[in-house]
Order: sequence, then structure tokens, then C-alpha cells
Amino acid sequence: MGSLHPNLVDHYYPHKVGDEELPPLSMAEAHEPNKDSLDAGALFVLKSKGSWIHCGYHLTTSIVGPPVLGLTYALASLGWIGGVGFLTIAAMVTFYSYNLISLVLEHQAHKGRRLLRFRDMADEIMGLGWGNYFVGPMQFIVCYGCVIASILLGAQCMKTIYLLSTPNGSMKLYEFVIILGAFTAVLAQIPSFHSLRHINLLSLILCLAYNTCATAAAVYIGKSNKGPPKDYSVQGNFANQIFNAFNAMAIIATAYGNGMIPEIQATIAPPVKGKMFKGLCLCYSVVIFTFFCVSISGYYAFGNQAAGTLLSNFYNNGEPLVPKWFLYMINTLTFIQVSAVGLVYLQPTNEIMERTFADPKKGEFSIRNVVPRFIFRSLSAAVATLITAMLPFFGDINGVIGAFGFIPLDFVVPVIFYNLTFRPTKKNPIFWVNTFIAILFSIVAAISAVAAVRQISLDAGTYRLFANV
Repeated sequence: MGSLHPNLVDHYYPHKVGDEELPPLSMAEAHEPNKDSLDAGALFVLKSKGSWIHCGYHLTTSIVGPPVLGLTYALASLGWIGGVGFLTIAAMVTFYSYNLISLVLEHQAHKGRRLLRFRDMADEIMGLGWGNYFVGPMQFIVCYGCVIASILLGAQCMKTIYLLSTPNGSMKLYEFVIILGAFTAVLAQIPSFHSLRHINLLSLILCLAYNTCATAAAVYIGKSNKGPPKDYSVQGNFANQIFNAFNAMAIIATAYGNGMIPEIQATIAPPVKGKMFKGLCLCYSVVIFTFFCVSISGYYAFGNQAAGTLLSNFYNNGEPLVPKWFLYMINTLTFIQVSAVGLVYLQPTNEIMERTFADPKKGEFSIRNVVPRFIFRSLSAAVATLITAMLPFFGDINGVIGAFGFIPLDFVVPVIFYNLTFRPTKKNPIFWVNTFIAILFSIVAAISAVAAVRQISLDAGTYRLFANV
């Protein structure tokens, strides 16, 4: 026991869960966690020191990010009833599924084993291999895709600010991507997930601010008739409408997606019981306000002419539809907030690299651990920057990430985990509710994946590496 690092004691040897004492571990059990004590990813990145309110900050930053500004585009493909309806369904299902994951994690902690990662949950509940070959790769793609989307939207905001001040400026989008990528590489050196709590509090405030500004701007444009003629019909023939609708569902799923609930819950100091639910309530109070205000006001103002991001609609033939000072403000707020979003979604990647390359027997800030941390986190940010500069197409990226990652990970997997863990009987309504959700959203994921790939193929003629969009 003496060889365990103090930060890992609560991960594997919780003295209490809630008010109930846990039985002591046998010598055989004690040996197995001792191997886990060599896990530098848990030791350095997933420190369990936060409160439920810190958890709320992390959750809000991970959900209220760049995809929010694409919700208007999604509504344009679904119409009023379909768009608002699926927006509401997705909110209820994700809140429910995130709470189920939390209950499963609390149950495992109650048994004496606190799981810290999504892939740990998969291996524990579904068997060895599911974490490394299914859930783990899916989570990595989802989270890294969100880093790319964050860098892209932040760079687009920087470019907008630049062109407002220098209308004939010659700087290209990829140059702003490089600048923001370098900034991300610097911030990526912040050592642990818990260390981001103050940044994520600022992010929560900023997301409320820029989404309120975006809503106000959309309402102003809608009432002033400066925007395009209002047309709320769903465009295209029947086949196009169906494919576009499923692509829109994938975009909405991306907006609500998280993909890292276990890693966020891992930052909570034990006992964890009930804390994640409080964090979710804080998060979803912000989510409901921002998502519905932005999407409804944007669709009201621009109808089926809504662009991939709402901010792109604030111009008509290059001329701003709102005062320039307002555009300066909203783009600055957005740029700062999405920088925080990128940092949050880098954490699973950071944890993997720390687990692989760091030495837990050395100090967190020893030369042995600081050097590989700096190298590999910088390299991770550099690769994301390169991909962003090469493929700057935000709307289509949203659809792909949602279809292949967020829908399976956040809508399907949680209800399966719950049913396998608690094994509700077929007489229990929860069993059938969970089964229905799993089947329904598996179908939605499959069709949305086809729709997202189809949309990319249709837009392929407009794609160009390092495009200045």
C-alpha cells in the first residue's frame, strides 16, 4: 500500500461511498490495483479533486461549443416541427443517457472500483476488447474531431475580425488556423483536466454571452428584413429531403454530444454519489437556453437560406447586416470560448499520451515527464491544425462526427451499459425504454452516416485543400 500515489488512493481504495463503508480488499485484490497505480494518465490528467460545480463547468464547455452555431442550418433541413421536435428529443435523451452513465459509474464505485475512462467502462461491462477496439477509437475520433472543429471556428472568427478592420487584407484562413493552432499548443500544456476549471467557468460565461448576442442579432435581422426573404419550406426533392433530414439529425446530435462523461466524472472528488446529476442540471440549464434561442432565432431570420454557421449569415454580399462593433464583439467572444472547448476535447488524447509516455514514478513536473508532455501535446495540436487548414468545411465535419461518433457513443452505448449493469427485467419499463432508444438511434446513426458521406460527395466539387472559405 505504501507504494500507491496519494492521488490514486481514492480511485481504487475509496473508504466510503456515500455513507456506507466498503469492505477491505483482499491481498489478491490489493495487488491488482497496485498495477493501476502506475497509470500516469489517471495520476496526472484525471485528478479527482473537483466539486460538482466544477463538473458542471466541464460539462457545459464540452457541450455548448462550435456545433451550437450550426443548429440553424440543421433546422433548415428539418423545418419548424421536425427541427424543434428533434432538438427537444435529443435534449431529453442525452440528459437521460448521461445520467445513466453516471449511475453506472456510481454503482461501480460502490463496489470498490472507480472507473475513470469510457474504454474502462466498456471493458468492465461488455468484456475485454470493447474498450480498445470499439469505444476507445470512437471516442478518440469524436474528441479529436471536436478539437479540429474548434480550431476552425476560432480561425474563422479571427479572419472575420481581421477583414472588418482591413477589408482588403490578404491573409488567408489557413494562416489564422496556424495562429490559433499555435495558441492551442501552448494552452494544451496545462497539466490536468481539473486545472481547466477556471478556464471552463470563463467559457460558461462566454458561451452565454456570445449565444445571447447571436440570438439578438438574428432577431434584429429578422425584424428589419435585412436578411433573405423568409422561406421556411424544406428544399429539394423527396430523396434529398430525407437524406438532408438525417444529416441534420447528426448535426444536432453533435451539438448535444459529449463523448467523455466518465472522464469528466473522474475529476470529481469522492464520494461521487449525486454530484454528476447536479453538474448535469447546471449544464443543461445553459444548454436549453442557448440551443433553443440560437436555433429558433436563426431559423426565424434566415429560413432555408441558413448557412453552415449562424455567424456566416450576418453578411449579405460581403456587407454586414448588423453594426460592425457588434460583429467585433460576438466574434471575439466566440473565438475565446471555442479555444476552451478545444482544450477540453484534448483531454482524452492527453490522457492516452500521458499513460503511454510518462513515468508515474517520477514527479508530474520532473524533466522526465515535462519533456514528453510538451513534445506530444504540441504534436497533437500541430496535427489537428494541419487537418483543419487542409479541410476547412465546418458543416460537413459536424455531420460526419455526429453520425459516426456522437450518436453511437451518447445515445446508444449508455442505455446498453445500464441494461447490462443493472439487468432490469422485461417487466420493468426502463428495460423497454432503453431498448427502444438503442434500436431507434442505431437506425438513425446508420442512415445519418450514409447521409453525411453523401453530403460530402455532393460537396466534393467545392472542396479544395487549404481553401480560403
